[in-house]
Amino acid sequence: MSNKKDSPKLEPEDASDSHHSIIKRTSLLSVGTLSSRILGFLRDIVLAKLLGTGFRADAFFVALKIPNLFRDLVGEGAANAAVVPILAEYKEKHKAIAFWRFVSVILILAFIVLSVITILGVLFAPIIVRVMVPGFMADDHKLLLTIKLTRLMFPYLIFIGLTAYFVGILFTFRSFLVPAFSPCLLNVSVILSAYISSRTMEEPVFGLAIGVLIGGVLQLLFQIKPLFKIGFKFYPPKTLEHEGAKKIGRLLIPRILGSGVYQITVLVDTFCASLAAIVGPGGISAIYYANRIIQFPMGVFSVALASAVLPSLSGLANKKDIKSIKKTLIFSLENIFFIMCPTIVIILLLSNPIIRILFQRGQFDANSTDITSMVLAYYSIGLFSFGGIKILVTGFHALQDTKTPVKVAALCLTINAALNFILMVPLKVGGIALASSIAGTVDFLILFYMMDKRLGGLNSGLFGYFAKVTLAAAITGVIEYWTWTHVIFINEVVRLCVVGVCGILIYQTICLALNVEQARKIADSFKKLLGQKA
Repeated sequence: MSNKKDSPKLEPEDASDSHHSIIKRTSLLSVGTLSSRILGFLRDIVLAKLLGTGFRADAFFVALKIPNLFRDLVGEGAANAAVVPILAEYKEKHKAIAFWRFVSVILILAFIVLSVITILGVLFAPIIVRVMVPGFMADDHKLLLTIKLTRLMFPYLIFIGLTAYFVGILFTFRSFLVPAFSPCLLNVSVILSAYISSRTMEEPVFGLAIGVLIGGVLQLLFQIKPLFKIGFKFYPPKTLEHEGAKKIGRLLIPRILGSGVYQITVLVDTFCASLAAIVGPGGISAIYYANRIIQFPMGVFSVALASAVLPSLSGLANKKDIKSIKKTLIFSLENIFFIMCPTIVIILLLSNPIIRILFQRGQFDANSTDITSMVLAYYSIGLFSFGGIKILVTGFHALQDTKTPVKVAALCLTINAALNFILMVPLKVGGIALASSIAGTVDFLILFYMMDKRLGGLNSGLFGYFAKVTLAAAITGVIEYWTWTHVIFINEVVRLCVVGVCGILIYQTICLALNVEQARKIADSFKKLLGQKA
């Protein structure tokens, strides 16, 4: 029995779940993610120069993707879907010692599961690679290299998986600073390993794999200090049977099925991209580089907002405050639309110069730019849907409903797979990206409809808001296109930067004229900032 005197109620560092506090936490996560993405771009520039879109690049990206598939299955995906909501509930209802005993059980179980998957992954790497990328079997050197890299990088799953659980604990206490910036460590590690291995190793790609492992270890280690700061204590459990762990398990089963559906989608995309006879060479690498660009706005805004809002939604769900859940979801979706609509327009118009400026050097030639920019343009069409899905799925998870997103994802997997095989013949690798965008849009619309029915009136004013920001983005796009094609600049980098900044200012101005709340808040913030400086 726990001692009440020695085990006070756990209190979060910032218990506020107001829109202001959510934006504050989102801003912190966004800054951290932005830092990581910028370093990620530097990393990808280095990788593009070193590997291009050749067979070494394809082998490395497939080998890195395999442990990352399981990472979503039992790492970050599991933490967001089941661990954070249950931890939030447990923290609300139990004393400190009981909470940390529960956490200790979860961490041991997580370590066991991650270790078993890693051992099996290393042993069965040849089978996994052959199933995932059958197109590689036409090239023995490429296949063997992928298998070796997969075996070398699989232990990354243990480090990054445990990191996800540590981050989930920190999120429960509204501690976001270290989780926001620790992903930078992976990028720094890979950049340094690329620099060193390119000068010291005959096959630098193995040095890159070692850099990935070091990055995973560093991310894990950096979570330890903030964990102890919030009061973490490890209690070796006498048994791994725990009611809270069982509850997480019950939530995880449909989440694992849902993640499995997503991973099958990734496998189908990779399978199709490996068929060089149909989509052309370099398809897997083109998808990787384009995805890195797409993940920039997704990570900085959508993922950051979803991560920041999950503890708030979980707390509101525990209180059964449906009205506040509705307001929080609408608020989150409005912010996603506000950011993603102009982002789609900019990427659609400037996909080729974006890729050319970022990556075209060394082994990454003009053909690499052409195929990657085509993939990027098709992916960008689904940006607002991808972002909206993050928010809605977070809402379902906070309500401890992990089944609904799974059912919808399973339907959209079928749509995505069918469209892959239909579109990749006329559009090559671009068809794979377009299929993902279409399936993502269907996924978002179904989830929105179901959440709207569940909460009763989620769409109140949201469609009108979406129409406003879409109109503003379209007008901005027309002006940007004219500027890009008619105004002369000293070089393309300056041209892209000027057009991008002008586009942001134009979009903000049009949104102000249309009385969009987010634009007004941005304008008010700048006025306050200028007033303080004055």
